[in-house]
Amino acid sequence: MVVFYYLAVKLYGLLILISALFNKKAAQWVSGRKQWRKHIQQSLKSGEQRIHFHCASLGEFEQGKPVLEALRKNYPKHKIVLTFFSPSGYELKKNEILADYVFYLPLDGPFNSKDFIELVEPEMSFFVKYEFWHFYIKGFKDRKIPVYFVSCIFRPSQIFFQKYGSFFEKILRRVTHFFVQNQSSLELLYNNGIPQVTVTGDTRFDRVYLNSLNTKEMPEISLFKGSKKLLVAGSTWKSDEKILASLVEEISDEFKIVFVPHEISEGKIMNLTKKLNKPSIRFSMWDKKSTDAEILIVDNVGMLSSIYKYADVAYIGGGFGKGIHNILEAAVFGIPVFFGPKYKKFREAMELVHWKGVFTIKNERELIDRFQEVTKDPARLKKINEINLRYINNNKGATDLIINYLKMNEVN
Repeated sequence: MVVFYYLAVKLYGLLILISALFNKKAAQWVSGRKQWRKHIQQSLKSGEQRIHFHCASLGEFEQGKPVLEALRKNYPKHKIVLTFFSPSGYELKKNEILADYVFYLPLDGPFNSKDFIELVEPEMSFFVKYEFWHFYIKGFKDRKIPVYFVSCIFRPSQIFFQKYGSFFEKILRRVTHFFVQNQSSLELLYNNGIPQVTVTGDTRFDRVYLNSLNTKEMPEISLFKGSKKLLVAGSTWKSDEKILASLVEEISDEFKIVFVPHEISEGKIMNLTKKLNKPSIRFSMWDKKSTDAEILIVDNVGMLSSIYKYADVAYIGGGFGKGIHNILEAAVFGIPVFFGPKYKKFREAMELVHWKGVFTIKNERELIDRFQEVTKDPARLKKINEINLRYINNNKGATDLIINYLKMNEVN
């Protein structure tokens, strides 16, 4: 089976190499790994104690950031080697101040993993949520380097737990310890003979809670909002924007709207502007003075979590596609949150829908009706605030549990 796995990974790399001829992200993936051995060797300094911390992409980085911060604080003598698989993480975080070194993780394979581990020589390695690379995990195990997985969540449908998935189940057995999000994940691993697991919860709760305490002040958003209420539509896709256009028509007398699209290419912004039959302005073109525009389109990255601070209501994109984006970034401010129907893979969405702190909608009419129903009821808004704030508070603390485990097991 290992041969088929290796061939599949090599094929994946070949397809990206071909895609690089016409796809920018694929080209970054390829160019970022050129001469990676030389780059790592020249970057690292001898005599260092190191911790390896891997994130597939930007989302996993944000999820794992509280742990990264805690490792920096609790292991000050160690250098942090941060790796990414995807350009969308690496390109945005290649100058990340929490890490001493930032690299692309080379594609999995017996030679790449051996050389990477021997060059970096980490004393321990962390993977956020997923990315179960056979050769890397085996390499760490063979060298007695502890490897930990943070904020994992497992489901019976995953390949590890199928009759044909024994090869992938063996990958899990080599992991030193899993810090999982929920009890069902622990039980699933236990029932499959994998006892090295602790329920710590999801580190995203720590992340959004800390973000809410340290948000960047954005007076321009306050200026744009003025005396009206504010709806922030975050990480939206084309399908989200289509139904939001109808809502905008209904609420524009009472609300200003900030759109933060998931993709901010010129073509995407132009299409969004055409959909909205209201005066709009782009953040990058605004002189930050008083404006009559009813809609602000944020055409850069890194602002969304701070913008939610000014929102009275939020809409989170992705629920009409592969799945919703992070609802916790908005819910942490105690506001009502709306999103599309594809949310059932997300524990926090399932639980908050149940508690009626957030709301799922299937179409334009349902969004308008539910939005009006919720936002025009002060008592209900107060209850939503209490539900969402209590939910965040009750679920934070995963990072402390992880660090305490490491300390108790003498990882130092």
